Amino acid sequence: MSALSSGVRLGPYEIVAAIGAGGMGEVYKATDTRLGRPVAIKVLPAHWAADAGMRERFDREAQTIAALNHPNICALHDVGTVAAHEVGLTSEAAGGASITFLVMEYLEGETLAARLERGALGLNEALDIAIPVADGLDQAHRRGVVHRDLKPANVMLTATGPKLLDFGIAKAVAHASGAEGLSARALTTPLTMQGMVLGTLQYMAPEQIDGLEADARTDIFAFGTLLHEMVTGKRAFEGKSQALLISSIATAE
Repeated sequence: MSALSSGVRLGPYEIVAAIGAGGMGEVYKATDTRLGRPVAIKVLPAHWAADAGMRERFDREAQTIAALNHPNICALHDVGTVAAHEVGLTSEAAGGASITFLVMEYLEGETLAARLERGALGLNEALDIAIPVADGLDQAHRRGVVHRDLKPANVMLTATGPKLLDFGIAKAVAHASGAEGLSARALTTPLTMQGMVLGTLQYMAPEQIDGLEADARTDIFAFGTLLHEMVTGKRAFEGKSQALLISSIATAE
């Protein structure tokens, strides 16, 4: 999709500026004109807009985030759809006749990835980040949600503590003690086809690389690699090529 310019309105939300892009879409800072507060808007990208499966995944992200309520998980405020012509875009430019978006809390700070560019963290600083992240993951797992893409870029460091971002490829798994609050459809509809690999390679568990089912242990593996990188300043697994990296994850201690 063509980048939305400053001043464009998506319903009551006025775009301020583009602030990034992820696997699930472009992200903008915006203003909620009703409440006068800043928000983050995530818009479905054009090349997925006409794909029913990708649109379903975008809808799933909304369901997933809305089911989670934790101080260390980025909060979802709203979801919306506007006609492309209302924001001055043709259907071709927007990837369809309408634009679908999520409205999330706007977070001030830097990602853990940006912090790690300056080197390793001291042990106390690492624990101040790791413990709340573990709490957030625990809450997600208790609600039957596996993040599946835990990495430094998906942890935002804010003045009030770290926040887990982007449950865009998270999978709602049926879990007897955590199913309450998730729709039956979210619990029973598979997010990906069997054998499909999702995630960021350096932080993926062996079962993800093999395209097998991911569960809470997958996030625990990724959390271990995250903690290793925070303390040492180096990634837990490295390789000069994708094949060597995969081999390292599958075989190295």
